[in-house]
This record gives sequence, C-alpha cells and structure tokens, in this order.
Amino acid sequence: MTGLRPLIAEEKITVAPFVFDGMSALMATEAGFEALYLSGGSLGYMKAVTEANLTVTEMAAVGVDIASVCKTPLILDGAAGWGDPMHLRRTIALAERAGFGAIEIEDQIMPKRAHHHIGVEHLIPAELMAAKIAESVAARMSPDFVIIGRSNAARHSMDEALSRAEAYRKAGADMILSFPTSPEQMRILGERLGPPLVFMIGPGMGTAGLGVSFAEMASLGFRLIIDAVNPLIALREALFRCYASIARGATDPTIPNWRSHYEAIMKTVGLDTLLEIERRTVEK
Repeated sequence: MTGLRPLIAEEKITVAPFVFDGMSALMATEAGFEALYLSGGSLGYMKAVTEANLTVTEMAAVGVDIASVCKTPLILDGAAGWGDPMHLRRTIALAERAGFGAIEIEDQIMPKRAHHHIGVEHLIPAELMAAKIAESVAARMSPDFVIIGRSNAARHSMDEALSRAEAYRKAGADMILSFPTSPEQMRILGERLGPPLVFMIGPGMGTAGLGVSFAEMASLGFRLIIDAVNPLIALREALFRCYASIARGATDPTIPNWRSHYEAIMKTVGLDTLLEIERRTVEK
C-alpha cells in the first residue's frame, strides 16, 4: 500500500471518501480517489449500532480486508484511540499491521457515548489528549504512518480549538482536524496553524456550501478532505430502492442496464485473473 504522506506534502487537496470493504475501496479507487477513509461513525451505522460500540479489532479486521485487495492509502477513524495513552501502543500497532496509512484520533472520552452523534461533546483535558498523541508517535513503527489529531472544540469555541490544535501539533500530530463552520473560521485556522490541515465534509454538503473552493482551501493550508458519511447515505438510498422493488416483484428502476453493472463488478474483483490462474492449474 502506498503512503499518505507524499500526498499531504503537496500544496493541493486530496479527497478521501468513506469505504467499508474491498469492493467499495476498489470502486473508489477506480473513480480516481488517491486516499480512502474508514469511518467509525458510518461503519457503526452499517452494523446497526454506533461508533461508540465498535472495537479496535473490528476496525482492524476491515482494514485487513481492504488492504489485501487495494493499495490506495487508507485512513483509520481511530475514535478516541480505544483507551488512555498506554492503550495507544496496541491501537497504533494494530492499525499499522492492518495496512492503514494513517489514524485519526479525537479528544473524546472513552468509552465514547452515542450523544457524540447529536453534537453533545465530552472533551477530555487537552493535556491528556496531547499525551495520547505523543504516545502514538512513539509507538508507530514506520515514520510514514500519519497521525491526525482531531478536536470538535471549534463547534463551541474557536479559541479552545486553536489552543488544542497547537498542543496536539506540539505533541507530534502530523495533521490537525478541526471543524470550522465558516470561511472565516477556515482562514483563522489556516493563518494560525498552517499546513497540513484536514477538513471533514458533513452529511449532504460539500465545500461549495461553505463558499470556499479547493484551491482556496489549499492556499489556507488544508491538504486533506474527508467525506465520512455521504457514501453511506447514497448506499442506503440505493439499497432501499432495490429492496422496495424486489418486494413488489419489480425490477429496480435505477439499474436498467444490470448486465453492464454485473460485468463491472466482475472486472473490479479481478475475476479474469482468477479464472486464468485456474486454467493454468486446476482447470486445464
């Protein structure tokens, strides 16, 4: 798997969408994405629970599935690191061994609470989070493994968000993820912190909704944009239409050319390669 670090070193925006298995990772790569993101929030919803219910080994298992078929850099939503500074040693080791190129760690309490999904934040002290970042840096085996320090403090106090971001960067975070809600807040973050910064797209939105272009974001120091949930919403919509059609004995109207889609699936998973191997060995 190629690394994320060369991408974020460039003065351009890299977009990483949510993927959840080998197929989705390969499809996203076919669509042209140079980085991918395993979202805890969206994966939790797919398991009909929340991110707060997921374990580090569950996330690592999905990472292994993806990394075994796709070389595109994959970012792990590491939630709150699944513990205190001591626990980060295992979290980082599992993340690297599972094939992730980066981990995002946020300053929420552990265990996480479902209230996080409705905007109720439970931030740990900045000093404790800085210690978690520092231990993550010390634990990583490869210097190419990227550590992203995240805080949702900007939703309540820009001063607090800036203070925490500076502390996390001083502790060794390679990138900072905050949540600016306006172009002005983006500019403040860029001017105060500098690159490389991360921005996360919210449900149903893009950067256009903020009135800021990719070029403008890059000039402010943003290097990575994560879309953690919109692919899940699209998946839910497509599946609901399909199931509803099946239930009434009809053909899904969204896939009139089903054969071309089916053939595309076979191409994505590399069926021809597998058949060729069998023809040379067990299917002579």
